Amino acid sequence: MTLALYNTLTRRVEPFAPLAPPRVTLYTCGPTVWNYAHIGNFRTFLFEDLLRRYLAYAGYDVFHIMNLTDVDDRTIKAAAAAGKRLDEHTAPFVQAFFEDRDYLRITPAHAYPRATQSVPGMVRLVERLLERGVAYKGEDGSIYFAIAKFPTYGRLSRLDARELKVGARVASDEYAKDDPRDFALWKKAEPVDEQVGAAWDAPFGRGRPGWHLECSAMSLEQIGTCCRSETLDLHAGGVDLIFPHHEDEIAQSEAATGKPFARFWLHGEFLNVRGTKMSKRFGNFLTARDLRDQGVDAAAVRLLFWQTHYRKALDFSDEALAAAGTGVKRLGEFYARLGAGERGKGEGALSTLAAKFEVDFRAALDDDLNAPRACAALFEFVHEGNAALDAAAPGAAPALGVLGRAMAVLDVLPTAKTVDTELEHWIAGRIAARDKARKSKDFTEADRIRAELTARGVEIEDSPAGTKWRLV
Repeated sequence: MTLALYNTLTRRVEPFAPLAPPRVTLYTCGPTVWNYAHIGNFRTFLFEDLLRRYLAYAGYDVFHIMNLTDVDDRTIKAAAAAGKRLDEHTAPFVQAFFEDRDYLRITPAHAYPRATQSVPGMVRLVERLLERGVAYKGEDGSIYFAIAKFPTYGRLSRLDARELKVGARVASDEYAKDDPRDFALWKKAEPVDEQVGAAWDAPFGRGRPGWHLECSAMSLEQIGTCCRSETLDLHAGGVDLIFPHHEDEIAQSEAATGKPFARFWLHGEFLNVRGTKMSKRFGNFLTARDLRDQGVDAAAVRLLFWQTHYRKALDFSDEALAAAGTGVKRLGEFYARLGAGERGKGEGALSTLAAKFEVDFRAALDDDLNAPRACAALFEFVHEGNAALDAAAPGAAPALGVLGRAMAVLDVLPTAKTVDTELEHWIAGRIAARDKARKSKDFTEADRIRAELTARGVEIEDSPAGTKWRLV
């Protein structure tokens, strides 16, 4: 099989092949840094991480761009409310996003263009659109995109072009799907923009970029520099971005270049809490740092998200997260057993099971990133592999290699716990005391010491070779 992906543009699952193999250009819409990103946002970023990692696993050379929206309606409003300059308000949220990204083990993008640092490219894009006659200056001093001059507008979101209110204008970044009108490319500077430092000089008037313009300018600039191209292989984001954001990106980019903007459009579904989309507006949001502060292993979050296909809504609950944590623990134990198993390179039952798993794993992810099916194959391998280990079957080394390659994509092994020297000495002392109590047949004291260790997050296991321990 070869990789096939659901393309929102065509509403079909299509075989994927890049324009210039093995290079793949991938653009993903990043966070708007007016506040902390919640885990609903990170569901999208994690689905994109799965895509990025699997492309690399399949042998592609991926160039990944993710923007940081640090100027738009929300960032300006938030900065003004806080009495700060724009860069001062957004800086801590940019830093928080990178910390959250690292906690959740998301592979860093190759480029993180920031809107405020990319304004010259946005000005050039507006100039191209004005020159081509598909943009105009409104009486309010802002520059608008003329939807009537772009006949294919609406094909991504499947809007009926006959129902467009041609000639009407909307200046806000987001607007209702039933009210598409000419949208602002460049907004005339208002007092609040000047107040927070969100205004720039341009040949067509002092102002600031519209949200939709930013992504087009940044992505085109990046792939032009790296790949001398004006067409992305893949553009991904959440389903809420299909309209107006991605629809408007297509219009302004293709009107400027005369070429397709992106060949494949991928969109991830929402994360729900008790049936309602997680959002700051509904007040039901949880941040990645909330999970980290609660001691939740990032592997459990990743496994929970992989158990629902990226194009289906995911229901988040403490129970589902706990179950994913149990699965991660099982996987970590199996990985450790393989590592401690027979180290020869000979074939055997384990290598046969691993080969079957790798075929099933690839077939699942080739089928529009079917991570739930890949996870099912993974845990079938864990179950059958443990039985083979119990029977002392050979082939642990090749099985460990296969599992390692799969983990390079899913990355759901437990996070290694670091142990300071003082704690290590304390654990050794408590285990020695417990061994002494057991030899004296003082099982009440031995159980008390086990409970004491458990309270400190230390799990012990008695074996013929002695008592083993690990942090959990």
